[in-house]
Amino acid sequence: MQTMLIQQKCEKALKGEGALPVTMSQAEKTEMVGKARSAIVLCLGEKVLTDAVKEPTAVSMWSKLESLYMTKSLAHRQFLKQKLYSFKMVESKTVTEQLTGFNKILDDLENIEVHLEDEDKAILLLCALPRSFESFKDTMLYGK
Repeated sequence: MQTMLIQQKCEKALKGEGALPVTMSQAEKTEMVGKARSAIVLCLGEKVLTDAVKEPTAVSMWSKLESLYMTKSLAHRQFLKQKLYSFKMVESKTVTEQLTGFNKILDDLENIEVHLEDEDKAILLLCALPRSFESFKDTMLYGK
């Protein structure tokens, strides 16, 4: 989301109107702040949108999102770790969909500075595979 704001040249709006260059007119500042808020709203999913859309400015919306999803509290860390360790793939979804979910959990953990070794990630992914991949798991783990 932040990358999109940079691309749209409105990431400075996340620091508030006071942080914008004094060379900008009030109309340009208002436009940039509105553009940033709109960009954030467009990126949010339905569940998240209901929490954040109540915020009147891009700054307050960004702060709300950070407090909801970037918190480094013990409870949040434990929740994400539990989500990772209990992740299981199911036959009814495509592998691509499930890998996206797995990678999202890993990204969420990285965002709160929980770092996992690549080897650990690989083992967790192998353990998450459905039963129909049992021979593939054995081949990957034991080379048989």
